[in-house]
Amino acid sequence: MDVTRLIQAADTKMLLVVMDGLGGYADTEYGTELEEAATPNLDRLATEAISGLVEPVGPGITPGSGPGHLGLFGYDPGRFELGRGALSAAGLDFELRTGDVAARGNLCTLAADGTVADRRAGRVPDAEATAAVAKLQDGVRLDGAEVFFRHEREHRLLVVLRGAGLDPALTDTDPQRESVAPLDPQPLEPEAKHTAELVTELVAQAQNVLAGEPNANGILLRGFDTHRELPGFAERYGLRAAAVAIYPMYRGIARLLGMDVLGRPTTLTDELQVLRDGWEDYDYFFVHHKGTDSAGEDGDRPRKIAAIEQLDAVVPELRALLPDVIAVSGDHSTPTQMAAHSWHPVPALLWSERCGRDDVDRFGERWCRHGGLGLRPTKELMALMLANAGRLQKYGA
Repeated sequence: MDVTRLIQAADTKMLLVVMDGLGGYADTEYGTELEEAATPNLDRLATEAISGLVEPVGPGITPGSGPGHLGLFGYDPGRFELGRGALSAAGLDFELRTGDVAARGNLCTLAADGTVADRRAGRVPDAEATAAVAKLQDGVRLDGAEVFFRHEREHRLLVVLRGAGLDPALTDTDPQRESVAPLDPQPLEPEAKHTAELVTELVAQAQNVLAGEPNANGILLRGFDTHRELPGFAERYGLRAAAVAIYPMYRGIARLLGMDVLGRPTTLTDELQVLRDGWEDYDYFFVHHKGTDSAGEDGDRPRKIAAIEQLDAVVPELRALLPDVIAVSGDHSTPTQMAAHSWHPVPALLWSERCGRDDVDRFGERWCRHGGLGLRPTKELMALMLANAGRLQKYGA
């Protein structure tokens, strides 16, 4: 239910820690990455908390990062839509105008036969990627629309079309796998036919412009979207909210919801310092850890385990800030066996003085399955955080 009318003031602080792509699945050879990581601090937290599994969208539905984060913030992903293009634009402080169409782009490596050799161009370094994006901005020209290219981070970029009669109802050009050709954009509505034609021309020109690049010689586009208004976080929950994140897209979703985005961290150590510096000024903090997802998408099991352990090592510093409520989870699962987002439920724990305890004493998928949170939609986690923070009134007489 909508808890907005139940909100009450309280002098409490809430901390949401998101390990991007945290979830995975055990197979006949290994446990999940979280189960096999050394996580003494998260395990201790689990013994004092209640744990469970959350589904970002619904059973069997593989979520993108946008729906996954909306769910964590208590927004129903089935009701509120937010494409990757709009998120990237917000993260880069690019102001989308009404009628603009934005897409998240990957610089990619195309083989001689036109198939995708590497969807991420070898995670091309920022300097090389920035130069490639500048070439795109200088070299791509469309009849009927202005086009903007902005570098985001590593292989990621933002592409925005501006002009009359544009519509974001398009399929992606990113096939989400290698050794196949990029896809042609298809209009999902008749009104999007013109935009599909423009995107087809844009992709062809981009390939010509980047033909001499050693790694990034093509682009893949996904998550077409336009300017959207979402109900503000403060309006829904009465919270002064702050976000601490490195990657632009996650800063973007927080900004779209009206959170203050703090600092310009580049490492987890930086994020902790930014969090400390802003601790007295806000009621709610969202801290994002990206390394788990990047490793999962690369199919790099040891690196994903290491990223989990890196976050675990700073849990004592997070607890030293004395938050009243701590929630730890992920926006979706990214099993290294699949090297992609998946539909598998995501581990979650909720700690407070009022949460009670269950029998879970390790933080991992197979243990969380037996925890007091049960299996529930991710969107319900926010209401539980609010209740444990003393910020929800009684419902009814």
